[in-house]
Amino acid sequence: MNMQLHITELAANRLTEHLNDQAGSFKIFYDTEGCGCNGIIVILIVDKPDPLDVAIETNLSPFYVDAKQQFNLEQQMKLDAEPNYPSFKLSSDSGVYSSNVRVRDTRSAAVGTSAASDACML
Repeated sequence: MNMQLHITELAANRLTEHLNDQAGSFKIFYDTEGCGCNGIIVILIVDKPDPLDVAIETNLSPFYVDAKQQFNLEQQMKLDAEPNYPSFKLSSDSGVYSSNVRVRDTRSAAVGTSAASDACML
């Protein structure tokens, strides 16, 4: 069974804005680099998926996850946003993974911009 991610309308609109009319794919990533022992979930915008990334079915554009990290997630998830808060909420029927998921643009065109900054510093 493939992983599925339902993206609410508000979350879809915000993600589309983050693409800034440029090509790119989204990747759910559990970032532990410089984040302490717990780490955080971020949504990366990448030029293209890594060779070992696994596709996640969505009602928007393709999403990916690292093959090793997919085991930390459930088969059915939901990505939502709140009207007056800049981050996203990733959840499943079992609970909330994070209510403060941020987007980090790692595309080569964005390197050196504030959008490509370390997600742990948000």
